[in-house]
Amino acid sequence: MFRSLSTRVSSRKKTFAASAAVLLGASGAVLGTTSTASAATPQEIAKQIVPASQYQAFSKIVSHESGWNPSATNSSSGAYGLVQALPASKMSSAGSDWKTNPATQIKWGLNYMNERYGSPNAAWAFWQANGWY
Repeated sequence: MFRSLSTRVSSRKKTFAASAAVLLGASGAVLGTTSTASAATPQEIAKQIVPASQYQAFSKIVSHESGWNPSATNSSSGAYGLVQALPASKMSSAGSDWKTNPATQIKWGLNYMNERYGSPNAAWAFWQANGWY
């Protein structure tokens, strides 16, 4: 009925270790290293948002426009973000975190490509013909 003292201590150590691992994992820390776990890349986020049949075209546009850098800024025009919105503040229609959140920029960019060109595939065709979209 009663567990031995050593069994109870061992069980508590395991419980404490598991709790600590969960807490550290939630904070992004990795045991035994000094680096933190990285968030999903903008490309990984885009694969979750952009339809698979449109992803390649979307990716090519973003690669050319910003190199997948969510804080890319065109020094001459002021265009900003993954999809180089101009003015950049237009992306606020997709979320207040548009300056820092790649998902918000991707959602806005996909909507822009769909509304203006019909799809990312059509936007890429236009980009190829004109060097901009």
